[in-house]
Amino acid sequence: MSRVIAVANQKGGVGKTTTTINLAASLAVAEQSVLVVDVDPQANLTSGLGQKGRSGEPGTIYEALTSDAATLDAHPFVIPTTVDHLQLIPSDRNLTGAEIEMVSLAQREERLRMLIASVRDEYDCVLIDCPPSLGLLTLNALVAADAVLIPLHCEYFALEGLADLVATMRRVRAALNPSLDIEGVLLTMFDERTNLGRQVASDVRAFFKEKVFETVIPRNVRLSEAPSHGMPVMLYDVKSRGAEAYQALAKEMLAQHLCTHKNAPPSAKASAR
Repeated sequence: MSRVIAVANQKGGVGKTTTTINLAASLAVAEQSVLVVDVDPQANLTSGLGQKGRSGEPGTIYEALTSDAATLDAHPFVIPTTVDHLQLIPSDRNLTGAEIEMVSLAQREERLRMLIASVRDEYDCVLIDCPPSLGLLTLNALVAADAVLIPLHCEYFALEGLADLVATMRRVRAALNPSLDIEGVLLTMFDERTNLGRQVASDVRAFFKEKVFETVIPRNVRLSEAPSHGMPVMLYDVKSRGAEAYQALAKEMLAQHLCTHKNAPPSAKASAR
């Protein structure tokens, strides 16, 4: 069953784009068909996959979201990447003005959901890379998503502002997307050598309990270097700790959903098909 996951946290520098790129690549290597959607005006997901300056014939996600009438076919906006089974709807700097331009548009909160709906059944997973804010672009991602993956930096201010994201998710559930769930909280930039890192990890697990992934993403220089080469870390250095961690995360997510489907009641299994 296709699953749409928004990678979101309004705090910057927590590893949203790094997670989207490397989780997507790890799932693709596991022969899952994956679409990544870049809704961050910085377009780091697009450049990190080596596709900066490229777009489909009608343009990027900017043109798709800001057209006068809602765009109902995503196919012309999808482009291939260098990773088998992994495709991209790219972004560019024009997206900076999209939140202002979308204010007066009809169905402004549902533009991304309607776009993705046209292709979601063609993929096992759709990952949406969100900007570091809770504006209209992130709202579109939350409305389009089945669940939210929250990267959380293992530092003192890790939980600061997280209540705002959870509150926004509650409002989205109440008004626009009743089925929105938390896919999981992912601890990133973890340094097991520091007491602070271990304490933050312990606090987060105590607060979110089973919603925290067992997999933890370590601090790893290869993860920082790979985007400058326009490739996921597993293509840059497959033996690095960063590459191994994201492959472990992909396996954990696939195992979770396999167990969920096996344990679902007959009616749920039937609807999943």
